[in-house]
Amino acid sequence: MTSTLLLATDLSGECHAALVRALHLTQHDAVQLDILYVVDPWLPESILPQLVHAVRDSIDQQLEQACHHHELERPETEIHVVSGVPYAEIIREAYERSASMILMGTHRKLGQPDLIGGTTLSRVMRRAPCPVVSVPHDGEPDWQDVLVPVDFSLASRHTLKEVLTRFPHVRLTLLHAWDMPVAQELAEGTDYRRWRDGERQRLRQQLERETERLMSELGAHPDLELVLQQGDPGEVLLSRLRQQPPDLLALGSHIRVGIGRTTESLLERLLSDVRGDLMLCRTW
Repeated sequence: MTSTLLLATDLSGECHAALVRALHLTQHDAVQLDILYVVDPWLPESILPQLVHAVRDSIDQQLEQACHHHELERPETEIHVVSGVPYAEIIREAYERSASMILMGTHRKLGQPDLIGGTTLSRVMRRAPCPVVSVPHDGEPDWQDVLVPVDFSLASRHTLKEVLTRFPHVRLTLLHAWDMPVAQELAEGTDYRRWRDGERQRLRQQLERETERLMSELGAHPDLELVLQQGDPGEVLLSRLRQQPPDLLALGSHIRVGIGRTTESLLERLLSDVRGDLMLCRTW
């Protein structure tokens, strides 16, 4: 059965990396690539036919050039030019075409998460019916190292299932952070350290059981690493991304954590600071 990848583009340089990523993803299975460009709805109707023609030609040229440069076969492709509000049209097209994944370029506002929340990318990520991947720059041809933060919730399990189903042969790292608000006050006691070590071992065993059960259900056998680290989940994740950046970070849309003294969306922080590809999976 053919699945559909939906690439949303505005023909900017930031979207070129998403195009290349989409082309690589179409090389492995029966995948159709739908490319969507959203036109400003307030433009005069008299110029729309000429604009639509120019947009289609430009997308077609980008496709040919990218396939030639990266030595890739051109996939079955449909180009759609519609008028409307970009994030709403992208979501509508994803529903209508039963898209299995949406890919978008990341228009970075580095270090400014407050400017990310209202962007088209952020809105699509929170409302799309399928996983959404943001691509900031050209990377490796295939995702090899994938990092998935897990918290033992059903939502986290759903995200892990999405990754294992789509990419069963990647090197997978599961990261679980557990926070103890009074850890510093208790750290001097030997009883606390003994309890902490026992708790870490219990969590690891629980994570191993849950993972083995899911692997058995899906028939997946990835190269797997389990990482447990005490600390604020947001800070632990950001530290891991700085020290050992993966090819792809996959997380569920349910994740919202406090970072430092303020509470903000981890998604905006990641889109602002992290330089790798990010896949957000809508959990429900």
